[in-house]
Amino acid sequence: MDLIVNPALVIPSNELHWRFSRSSGSGGQNINKTDTRVNLSFNIEKSKALTSYQKHRITKQLSNQIVNTTITVITQENRTQYKNRKLALMRLGILLEKALEPPPKARKTTKPTKSSQRKRVNSKRKHGEKKQSRRVKTMIEEF
Repeated sequence: MDLIVNPALVIPSNELHWRFSRSSGSGGQNINKTDTRVNLSFNIEKSKALTSYQKHRITKQLSNQIVNTTITVITQENRTQYKNRKLALMRLGILLEKALEPPPKARKTTKPTKSSQRKRVNSKRKHGEKKQSRRVKTMIEEF
């Protein structure tokens, strides 16, 4: 099964490495005899489907999920190996798609307008006057 990340990027199945093992969790006696847990590994550096920019972008974005230039996705939610394989492919595709999204545009810093500055100062002055009017006048302040 090839992994279709987006219309421009398809990772061939020979670059994906599968491992299967016994799963934990629900399944009863089925767990004791079938290998339903799926480990899907993809080596970024050895991939021929990715450009050097894509490799750099993926390693930068997914640095906390990459071990020795390899991304590994583990699934064991379903009782069948086939469903877990589909789920692992989908999760890896989503990871790679998000990592390859272009970075957001940088925000241009702007100065506040004169009217907004004036409004802010006026509201602060009104707030201060309100607090001042609430103060209890003591004998010392009267003299």
